[in-house]
Amino acid sequence: MNSSRMKTTAFCLLVFLLTGILNACGDSSNGYNAQSLREVHNTQNTWLQMNQLADSMNLRLVSRKNLIQMGYTDPVFEVVAGRKEALSFGKQVMLPDAPIRHDGWVYISPRSAEALLQTSIQRDEPTGKVTVSSLEQAHGNSSQPEFEAESDSGQIRILGLPSDRSEMVSYAKRFLGVPYEFGAADYSTSKTFDCSSFTQHIYDHFGVDLPRLARDQAQKGSAVSRSSLKAGDLIFFTVPGRFSSDKIPGHVGMYIGDGKFIHTWGDPGVQISPLDSGYWNEQILSMRRI
Repeated sequence: MNSSRMKTTAFCLLVFLLTGILNACGDSSNGYNAQSLREVHNTQNTWLQMNQLADSMNLRLVSRKNLIQMGYTDPVFEVVAGRKEALSFGKQVMLPDAPIRHDGWVYISPRSAEALLQTSIQRDEPTGKVTVSSLEQAHGNSSQPEFEAESDSGQIRILGLPSDRSEMVSYAKRFLGVPYEFGAADYSTSKTFDCSSFTQHIYDHFGVDLPRLARDQAQKGSAVSRSSLKAGDLIFFTVPGRFSSDKIPGHVGMYIGDGKFIHTWGDPGVQISPLDSGYWNEQILSMRRI
């Protein structure tokens, strides 16, 4: 084979390989396409890496294939690479641009990040620094319910909850030691909990449908004071450093009596902690009776 023919063969092979790569990139099932790859390469300074966005806001982030979950102790935000549908504060939203996956990372456009976080994002062009406005500033205290008249009913008798609160406590204690997992799937399949999926699971056992997120659970029921707190009541806590005034509930547990509550947080997973002393006593935001 002469050198000219060898060059022609090599060129054709290169074209074939490039065509195959571009066709593979066009498979939307992978969460991206050739055009979006060019957008990432040509506008790297305008697309935001989800991991860096989470780090800048001091939030947890987990990635399961194309699913990205981000939040505090439970998943407040969810996006899927290649899809405009997303969850923001537990509610469905449509993003202007679908997030894209490239080189193992998921990127989101600034305007989609604003829609997801429901706040403003500013970029300093000379330095490339991205500033995310406080989520608490954007939402105010929307997740913190207005003060309600205190309820001090002696028994839980509604929505299938037991009249004897000790039944709830006994059921919750069955899960002591179950591992904590941020963004845990349903316990029946994951055998793990995060803070709000744990309280949701307990209440679901007694026929009560609680929202998935701690901030939404904090809007249910009625306010109670520490002096009238009873077993089965929910206690909501701040997670310091997430917001400017730390007023959005980032953690939830259930009171079990004797100055203690049951919750899940890190190791060893589901555990019992004192309410009136130690770390969590200083982080209490509200107490609610469902």
